[in-house]
Amino acid sequence: MTDRSLMGAGRRQRGMGEREYRHRVHANGLAAFRVVVRETDLLVMAERRLERETKDAAFRHRHAIETYMANHPRFGESLIPLEDDTLAPQVVREMLLAGRKCGVGPMAGVAGAVAHFVGQDLLPFSKDVIVENGGDIFMKSSEKRRVAIYAGSSPLSLRIGVVIRPEQTPLGICTSSGTVGHSRSSGRADAVCIISDNPTLADAAATSVGNHIKSRADIEQGLRLAQRIEGIQGVLAIVGDAMGAWGDVELVGIE
Repeated sequence: MTDRSLMGAGRRQRGMGEREYRHRVHANGLAAFRVVVRETDLLVMAERRLERETKDAAFRHRHAIETYMANHPRFGESLIPLEDDTLAPQVVREMLLAGRKCGVGPMAGVAGAVAHFVGQDLLPFSKDVIVENGGDIFMKSSEKRRVAIYAGSSPLSLRIGVVIRPEQTPLGICTSSGTVGHSRSSGRADAVCIISDNPTLADAAATSVGNHIKSRADIEQGLRLAQRIEGIQGVLAIVGDAMGAWGDVELVGIE
């Protein structure tokens, strides 16, 4: 889900009762807590409660994006890639780069970027950190974790998951949907989940790949597109009862 307060070009999973996707991560042994900074709504799991540190980080990175967007309106409005800006804050440059790699506007990566940068800021306080921002996840884990995939009305929704191994982390697991809620997507996939060591890139790639999947017949095309994006480790696409995967994706059934 896009961080609505920061976006003009949002396209994410919205309208889920009580944020159903927040039951996606199995994180036994970690303290879970919620932090809200205006419209940014984070679920964080760490070795101890880090509300103050999380709030400070979320505010800092939101402020960087919002200030840049106020001075560069195209950044918040463009649905196509924009050029780099060497004077921009690092979080903004990450979004610009992800947009160029994936052929989308920079705001396509905003939710993953906030999860990414907040998660990095929390690592000095906890060796295990999971930050979920509207369905987009930053994860650093010393244990194997399972992440269930929310896919709206698909019979596979929350029944299929991916296994994340410690050696894969830190990474991002980001999901886009063309059928759930008030998304801005030209595709009709119930879920496109991207795994990358860069959550900002994973977020933008989920949008890009999702835009190309109009029906179950397009799943293979979407997988081929994901393979061409440098930095993507794996992809899972779901349309109705059909599913396709590519890359380093270990699937697991969820009961």
